[in-house]
Amino acid sequence: MGSMTTNTSRVSKKEYFGYFCYGFGECFNYGLVGTFILFFYTDILGISAAAASIIFLIARVWDAANDPVCAGIMDMRRTKEGKFKGYLKIIPIFVVISTTACFFAPDISLQGKVLYAGFTYIMWGVFYTISDIPFWSVSAVISGDTKEKANLACAANIGVAGGIGLASIMIPLLVQVFSNQAVETRYFLAVLILSLVGFGFMMFGYSTITERVEPPKNEKVKVRDVINALKVNKHLFRILAVFIFKFCYDVVQSIIVFFFTYNLGNATLMSVFGVIATVSALGIVVLPLLTKKFRKKDIFIAVCVLDIVLRLVWYVLGYENLAVTMVILALTAFLNALTIPCVSMMLQETIEYSEVKTGKRCEAITFAGQTFTGKLAVALAGSGTGLILTLIQYNPNGVQTDFTLNGIFLAVCVVPAIGSLCRMLLLLGYKYTETEHEKDVEILRSRRGVVQSDEMQREELVSREPVQFERVN
Repeated sequence: MGSMTTNTSRVSKKEYFGYFCYGFGECFNYGLVGTFILFFYTDILGISAAAASIIFLIARVWDAANDPVCAGIMDMRRTKEGKFKGYLKIIPIFVVISTTACFFAPDISLQGKVLYAGFTYIMWGVFYTISDIPFWSVSAVISGDTKEKANLACAANIGVAGGIGLASIMIPLLVQVFSNQAVETRYFLAVLILSLVGFGFMMFGYSTITERVEPPKNEKVKVRDVINALKVNKHLFRILAVFIFKFCYDVVQSIIVFFFTYNLGNATLMSVFGVIATVSALGIVVLPLLTKKFRKKDIFIAVCVLDIVLRLVWYVLGYENLAVTMVILALTAFLNALTIPCVSMMLQETIEYSEVKTGKRCEAITFAGQTFTGKLAVALAGSGTGLILTLIQYNPNGVQTDFTLNGIFLAVCVVPAIGSLCRMLLLLGYKYTETEHEKDVEILRSRRGVVQSDEMQREELVSREPVQFERVN
């Protein structure tokens, strides 16, 4: 059985901050696409909501094949700078280019615009995958310490939530800065500026990362090892099933701009919502404190229950009171922010489960599941929002009927509550908790001790060979 070797040096504060920065900068791009792309397609590019939904679904079908392949290659090969770090040096510029291309409005026929939108959106997904999989996977090789890996997950997720939130803040403001330009030019320039700023954060993050957990020198991961790692890891798929219902909350991200624009009649409130989302992300810092006293599974279930209660209360109260609306949006954003690092931590734990079963560490294929599921959630949210807008008879850039306005509110308010209910039901049957994970960690420590002992014996024999065979003249 192969087993990892670990450099015991501690993770520095600069490295924690750098890891946060990479996620922060990367998710400028994720936030831009996840929050604004449907609005850009329908209200600026002129594509129908139904056509946009088809684009999203086709892209995710492609990802179903592309993401595991990328992850498999990363698990089987190393870059000059480590297993994952090398990818973080090159790919950010392609993420910036593809994100900016998504928000370019070519002066061509409507059919041509649909084809252009589909191509650029799919390419964005490819490049984002090659950035996101090593970003999450590298946390498992920065440190072998369980607590430090959990803290790294929290730092990364604060960056992720903060990046998504800041995108919501800055885009409306930057669009106003370029108010003397055509609307499509405003969005393109705003996205370009924000993506370039994100690029700077990503490159700083890359420069701080050190990989400390090394596989044995003789360990080689093959295609069948990657496949076996997936086949045996039943807990991974349960967590990914929980994660996929993130799309119900992502519906809020996709449709909130419509809610502010038409229900509340004030599109600039989108920036306020971005501030709320960014500040709420800071609440993730309380998660390490909570995990010291409660199981992550139980924390997650409690979050789901609170989210359901808050949203049902909001639905009863309505959105006429702006203060109440913003408070509930802030509380639900805080609760959602807590769920994402819980998922990352629980996924990290399944790596050890898989290694116990197969003898191979396949971090990339594990986190490819998170990357693919996260993009699938965004696509389902975009497609679902497109379908909702079609069903409620949304009129782009026009006056909306009461039926349409009520439909938008229902999507923002009730759909995420349904997602929380589904997550809660899935978590009730989840059995791989901290106790079971610690048992697997002990098994791996025991194996590692045996491997290290055997290696020391071999080295000692080799060192003695010259003495044993030395000839005396």
